[in-house]
Amino acid sequence: MVKKVPNPIDKHVGSRVRMRRMMLGMSQEKLGERLSLTFQQVQKYEKGTNRIGASRLQQISAILSVPVSFFFEGAPSTELTPEGGFSDVGGASYVADFLSTSEGLALNRAFIRIKDAKVRRKLVELVNAVAGEDDVVL
Repeated sequence: MVKKVPNPIDKHVGSRVRMRRMMLGMSQEKLGERLSLTFQQVQKYEKGTNRIGASRLQQISAILSVPVSFFFEGAPSTELTPEGGFSDVGGASYVADFLSTSEGLALNRAFIRIKDAKVRRKLVELVNAVAGEDDVVL
């Protein structure tokens, strides 16, 4: 039996819902309450397992205080790549994926609070060194 794979757009929209919810410090349970859903349903939306309907997305955008277009920013292209051409496979989705984790969000919030640009650059150099990517240019 073939396992159904989430549509890349549904997965992207769900990750943007998760990222915004986490930015606001809102739990899945709290969002679910506001939508009259269980946290499990919110979880399925965020993973892209279940598609979010238009009216529900409008409701979510109001609760999370962002325009509906926010959920589609950086979405994977639905255009077909010409044969033999290259496509931006990952795009900037790795940024959204990272920011939708609690670690990514915490790191981003702390990093933004660092006022000294030199300290921020040194911190990036340190992280690159730990990751084994010493030659990354800033």
